[in-house]
Amino acid sequence: MNDQAERLRERIKALRTQAKSIAIMSGKGGVGKSNFSLNFSLALKKLNKRVLLFDLDIGMGNIDILIGESSRYSIVDFFENQQSLTDIITTGPCGLDYISGGTGLGTIFSLNEEKFQRFIDELGLLFKAYDFVIFDMGAGISEDSLRFLLSVDEIIIITTPEPTSMTDAYSAIKSICVNHETMQFLIVVNRAFHHDVGHSTFDRLSTTMTQFLKRNPTLLGIIPDDSTIMKAVINQNPFLLYQPNSQASKAIVRISKEYVNRQELNNFVQEPTPFILKLKHFFMKGR
Repeated sequence: MNDQAERLRERIKALRTQAKSIAIMSGKGGVGKSNFSLNFSLALKKLNKRVLLFDLDIGMGNIDILIGESSRYSIVDFFENQQSLTDIITTGPCGLDYISGGTGLGTIFSLNEEKFQRFIDELGLLFKAYDFVIFDMGAGISEDSLRFLLSVDEIIIITTPEPTSMTDAYSAIKSICVNHETMQFLIVVNRAFHHDVGHSTFDRLSTTMTQFLKRNPTLLGIIPDDSTIMKAVINQNPFLLYQPNSQASKAIVRISKEYVNRQELNNFVQEPTPFILKLKHFFMKGR
């Protein structure tokens, strides 16, 4: 048993908190979703928040690549090798805890009931040890990922000013709205070559959502089209750590502070039905 896992188990025993569940998604791939998930998680960590980043882009996960480290374990080891969730957590830069997506596993919802129940039970315990559990979802939306998305407390949508990115983001949001009447959507516009472009991108998406879906999304922030991001990716170092004073890094810091302030101002209260119970409901519903 490794020391990290033992320390986490002790923390779980001592705490009675309930983490907020956040899904980070995009309508299409290649918009910087995983890069945002990683740097956003690091920024929250720097604000002294307890964060678990869970790579749910199973088989295509790239958190390890962005960090420049190779995890000893992944979610595959939990299901196939009987490791516990605490055992497969890797501690990355700045003490950020994350679970790698790994390869060789289909979807969590294709598992038999026994394996899924074990997953639910252990994940429920982890929710007592963190302030935020952030799920980096695969690009797009499928029947299986929709169940996960319908269970979380809040969804952050990553889009870019490109028309195809906005269209795909809207389609994904529409799929969720059809099945969830109160889901909150926060929008992050990535790769905006000018601040005004970021705002106009959000305005177009917001107007469409208001008109056709009767939803009013919130603009969480705008990340500029900063060459630092690509340099950081090439160097396999999160851009927040690679160049803390870059425009992209300043933007992610503003976004993380805005997010935390938003929670405190709204005095966030967990929904009556916790994430774990909702996830179990949707799993059983899909059997």
